[in-house]
Amino acid sequence: MTSIQVTDTLSIGDHSPLALIGGPCVIESEDFTLKMADEIKQVCDRLSIPFIFKSSFDKANRTSITSFRGQAIEDGLEILQKVKDKIGVPVLTDIHESSQAAIAAEVVDILQIPAFLCRQTDLLMAAAETGRTVNVKKGQFLAPWDMKNVVRKLETSGARNILLTERGTSFGYNALVVDFRALPQMREFGYPIVFDATHSVQMPGGQGDKSGGQRHFVPYLAKAAAAVGIDALFMEVHEDPDNAPSDGPNMIPLAQLEAVLKPILRVRDSLAGSD
Repeated sequence: MTSIQVTDTLSIGDHSPLALIGGPCVIESEDFTLKMADEIKQVCDRLSIPFIFKSSFDKANRTSITSFRGQAIEDGLEILQKVKDKIGVPVLTDIHESSQAAIAAEVVDILQIPAFLCRQTDLLMAAAETGRTVNVKKGQFLAPWDMKNVVRKLETSGARNILLTERGTSFGYNALVVDFRALPQMREFGYPIVFDATHSVQMPGGQGDKSGGQRHFVPYLAKAAAAVGIDALFMEVHEDPDNAPSDGPNMIPLAQLEAVLKPILRVRDSLAGSD
């Protein structure tokens, strides 16, 4: 399996430590974003795990037209640049249109392709051409082996630093289920695998005009993923999820983050010791 180099000091894959990709779903304000990045980094420092801050400048696929979407791209990227400068961590954000790729790549270390857009050829090509690491979330509608076509689009467009993320599969209406076979199946493509523990418990559109979620299942699914084998854990984290403007029902409360991560790391460490 390929080990990718996100920054000069951070690699993911092979025998690298499990990395956390974490942060609030959407950028709410500069002060809040910097505070969350700093406090999550403190948790990761205590646990000695690499940390990549995640937050979206815009959530373009919200359930309702009235849902909070975030910031203009210029404002969001300015805030993410401050996270890099002041907190000293790499950053990741979603892009939804090919025109956003080069702009976002001037700031972020990882460009993320949302699950709903994982087959958008122009978007994948634009992300690949920036030279940045590209994280693609497997669509809720795709079989894991179908991600080979996504990988091929990225590689053909010049991408070499690729991450593939499992985030659950549609299971009827307003429900997702995780098929853990997807992790080793996608690993066969030769790139590091990420498990999105919080979106995997999402209930899309489950509250009528917004999505629901079952955050109490996050620790169970994350430990199972660690047992199967992952290289990074994606987990949205918020100081007050119940009052968050986006994805609150599936985000982990900041105060619980360390307690949630510790057993996940123990599972992964026990497997590493058996190699």
